Amino acid sequence: MKQIRSISIVSSTLVLVFGLTCAIAAAQSKVEGVIKSRSGPDMILKTSQDPNMVVMLTDSTDVGQVEGVFKARSKQMSMAALIPGLFVSVEGAYNNQNVLVARKVRFKGNDFKQAQAIDAGMHDTREQAQKNAEDLEKANAELKAQNEALAKHQEAIEANQAKIAANKAAVDAAIARFGQLDDYYIMDEVTILFGNGKTKVDPKYISQLTTLAQNSAKVEGYMIEVKGYASTTGSAAMNQKLSQQRAENVTNVLLQQGKVPLTRMLAPGAMGESDQVATDKTAEGQAENRRVVVRVLQNKAIAGVQGQTAASAPPQQ
Repeated sequence: MKQIRSISIVSSTLVLVFGLTCAIAAAQSKVEGVIKSRSGPDMILKTSQDPNMVVMLTDSTDVGQVEGVFKARSKQMSMAALIPGLFVSVEGAYNNQNVLVARKVRFKGNDFKQAQAIDAGMHDTREQAQKNAEDLEKANAELKAQNEALAKHQEAIEANQAKIAANKAAVDAAIARFGQLDDYYIMDEVTILFGNGKTKVDPKYISQLTTLAQNSAKVEGYMIEVKGYASTTGSAAMNQKLSQQRAENVTNVLLQQGKVPLTRMLAPGAMGESDQVATDKTAEGQAENRRVVVRVLQNKAIAGVQGQTAASAPPQQ
């Protein structure tokens, strides 16, 4: 009985050892493939069974290059040798996540040289691609800046066109308004000249304006017309503004110092660069164009009635 019991124990032990050996053997695995990429401890292989097989590298992974006629010897290598394009043989075991943990990685010297050449070519290609991407980004940035500048330039053109249109409309309105004065006689006239860019009335003209105001009171049904002008030097918008301010300042002199009733004043007209009386190619011509013309007007109908009344009145005794 003791002999039978001993035989049973030995048999069980052999079965257990055999089972463990089979389990260990089953857990071990060997694969071959080409390295596609490396990312930290993970190495992606392209094998005949899996185009994206993940192999985990550890600090204890043995990396070597096989040598000799029969490839029996191996030269210790660092993991830096595991570059994309290298054909390798990996031995290891699968962990709980079903990832092969490499115990040993081997490759041939010729395969390593070929992989190095491929990696060098890919490095040049990557550098060129990076340079192309940077050049493209720079070109896009320049194109964007040009488009923004063009848009701003277009906005400036449109704004300038709007100002020109507004100035033209103001001048046209003034011309139309003063064109309706054909029914008036010009009874008196004074021209006030201004310096370049100036709008203030020179004191030397005050007496002329006050005298015109006093004499106008003698004209039956009179109206006073004030029109401001500018030379073509500078922008049209600025010249339009200058002509307006000159006409308004002369009008204020007539109202405040000449005591002209407001009801006798026509609204001052800003004529801008229109009706140039001299060439702007000379300083003298420019000075003549920077002016305000003041006129005392009498309605022709009133003048006609006065003439008829004088003709029909009996001679004084």
